[in-house]
Amino acid sequence: MGSRYVVYRADVEPRSVPGSPVRARPVLTESFGCTYLTETVLSLEPGTTPPLESGEHEELLFVLRGHGRLLLDGTAPEFGPQSGIYLGPGETYQLEVTDTEGAEVVSVQVTEPAGDDLPTGERRTVSPLDAQDIGHATAGREYRILADPSTGFRSGTHFVGDVPTGEPAPLHYHLYHEVIYVLRGTGILHIDGEHNPLHPGACIHLPARTLHQVENTGDVPLREVAVFAPAGSPAAAYLPDGTSAYPTQPDDPTGGVR
Repeated sequence: MGSRYVVYRADVEPRSVPGSPVRARPVLTESFGCTYLTETVLSLEPGTTPPLESGEHEELLFVLRGHGRLLLDGTAPEFGPQSGIYLGPGETYQLEVTDTEGAEVVSVQVTEPAGDDLPTGERRTVSPLDAQDIGHATAGREYRILADPSTGFRSGTHFVGDVPTGEPAPLHYHLYHEVIYVLRGTGILHIDGEHNPLHPGACIHLPARTLHQVENTGDVPLREVAVFAPAGSPAAAYLPDGTSAYPTQPDDPTGGVR
């Protein structure tokens, strides 16, 4: 029996997108229990994709490899590896891939995006990772936010986090739903009686209020790119009794979990 929380991209056969050279691996789907967020790995040939649509969703892309331009509403901002891209509901866009070896991106869609009445800051479409400020979380973790309401993403937070070597963070939970793609390093996800190996290409579904622990078993920081909804701080984590696991964050007002 497979895990209820982890899917490995190598176990999902790529599928051709009709009328397009794009190939998709739907790794975290609604049929897997991901009812708030879904995750797909897209492989792109060199050149310009046919028009792609975000549909009713807010969509977040993270570039695993490749360079190019995002063609959207008459603009063409450049992207490269470790760039985040934000797309709003009802948008049609194209990805112009300039690398001869093509490109690969992780796409996350919010299945039920927040309403237009939620206040947001000025929109930022492409966010290079190395241009973002470093934040700090439990047990020496660091993170950089690529998109959240302050940059126009209404429904959640898109970020890259590093789990250091050494003592893991304590068993904890979050108030948000989250999907994760492991970019670098090795580890173990301890969750609900499961102990799932983590390595590049592991895809994780963390339902809200589910106790879990990520243990880094390698000798370099374990790097993850994640999206969670609703929006908040990646440092907002709670111990089983509802006490905040990080001193700058308040306790869970609704109490803990067992």
